[in-house]
Amino acid sequence: MKNPSLTLSLGAIFSIIFLFKPSHQVSNPRLLQAYTALQAWKHVITSDPNNFTANWCGLQVCNYTGVYCAPALDDPHTITVAGIDLNHANVAGSLPEELGLFTDLAIFHINSNRFCGTIPYSFRYLRLLHEFDISNNQFTGQFPSSVLYIPSLKYLDVRYNNFHGEVPSALFNLKLDALFLNNNRFQFSLPQNIGNSSLSVIVLANNDLKGCIPSSLANLKDTLNEVILINSGLRGCLPSNLGLLDKVRVFDISKNKLVGALPESMGGMKNLEQLNVAHNNLSGEVPASICSLPKLENFTYSYHYFCGEPPICIKLPEQDDRKNCIAYRPLQRSPQECATFYAHLVNCDAFGCTPRSPPPPSPPPPPPHVASHYP
Repeated sequence: MKNPSLTLSLGAIFSIIFLFKPSHQVSNPRLLQAYTALQAWKHVITSDPNNFTANWCGLQVCNYTGVYCAPALDDPHTITVAGIDLNHANVAGSLPEELGLFTDLAIFHINSNRFCGTIPYSFRYLRLLHEFDISNNQFTGQFPSSVLYIPSLKYLDVRYNNFHGEVPSALFNLKLDALFLNNNRFQFSLPQNIGNSSLSVIVLANNDLKGCIPSSLANLKDTLNEVILINSGLRGCLPSNLGLLDKVRVFDISKNKLVGALPESMGGMKNLEQLNVAHNNLSGEVPASICSLPKLENFTYSYHYFCGEPPICIKLPEQDDRKNCIAYRPLQRSPQECATFYAHLVNCDAFGCTPRSPPPPSPPPPPPHVASHYP
């Protein structure tokens, strides 16, 4: 799911790290620090049924399974640990503070294991880290705020853990390319400064976002390719400027509590291939501009209260309009259910999603009274 531009930008790193596995005798302080970190980590590993870390012995850390060495960026003549990859190793344990000694680390991948506990404070010292993937583990606690201090971070994946609580708005000031927070227990609202990021992929599904989709999301029009916000508790109306996201290919906001109409502007999302807005409370007419998008293959808008759709929507390769209020279409809601819904008007302003305009300036004071010289 990574963005191709990110893959290209990290291509050199991957090629060096994953092909360079020398048998180096430790003779420099950086590898000695790595040895200290790896031994501390091995000490807190509680289960390793596949013997993934069995050869984590001795000073030749570049020969350890899952450890990748490369020339240091600031000194090409010095070898250092640049990558850790324990993906799918089925290892259980925790992460010790000593891992902050990997100050040259560019890649840290430990997805699909059984690691638990919290993320060490010392990870803030991994200033060269590009990819941080701890997904599909058993980590707990608050959002790992140490990542906010990693200036090089481009890919952050903490999905399928047990993190909870707020996600700091400062996260969206980072120049991330891909962000995966889905399937945790985070509770927060998408902040307006989401538009400060440079995301191409954002996946926040199956959390409790509670608030609205901010209009500043459209600021990502130059980078955003994929938006997955399934089952996130989103409320309110959709921003009217979504059509500016003309590079987005996948947009899924299904299973939320969104109301109002589909913005006509979404007809400007010319690269859209997959659009899923199912299981919300949207209403009105489905815009023909959306169904006319040149690359749209799948449009799912079932389980709403739409009262009309243009014929072009029926001609899409895959579409689903069940459980709406569309006359002469099969499997719609009952007339009574539709009448009850439309008896109450939707007031988008009631959700506080749209930034309010500042009040007009006060009128100037009247001129001072001047006594007349005439009788």
